[in-house]
Amino acid sequence: MKKLASILVFVFAFTVSTQAQRGKTDKRARLTTEQQTELTVKKMTLALDLSRKQQNQIKPLISNQIAERKAEMEKRKEARKDKKRPTSDEVFAMENKRLDAQIAMRNSMKDILNDEQFEKFEKMHKKRAMKGKKMAKRKGMKNRKEGRRVRK
Repeated sequence: MKKLASILVFVFAFTVSTQAQRGKTDKRARLTTEQQTELTVKKMTLALDLSRKQQNQIKPLISNQIAERKAEMEKRKEARKDKKRPTSDEVFAMENKRLDAQIAMRNSMKDILNDEQFEKFEKMHKKRAMKGKKMAKRKGMKNRKEGRRVRK
């Protein structure tokens, strides 16, 4: 009887844990482009001590950047649903477009910000990029431990 009870408890625990993992969906509230823009501009204002004029100049840049990012994400989601992988030419075009957008953003920010603010902006940008690389590396390590294939 004790064995039967312990087996039932084990099966119940196993079932509950697998159901919990299966139900992982993104339950965060999605912010609109305007809300994200507003928050980003406010964070930059606090970090860089932006004037009203600078805030008004940066707001459309940030808004365009967020809108483009969302559009690209939607395109990738659709391609993932169709299980379509981009060709090497498409990957090159996407990377080229992304880098062109970064260069344009950097030049625009250079025109808007003074030298001290721009230096601070560059440091923030590099720190964020390093954080992203670190997270990607961790994710790769996690995938290897779980036996998943890792693309390179």
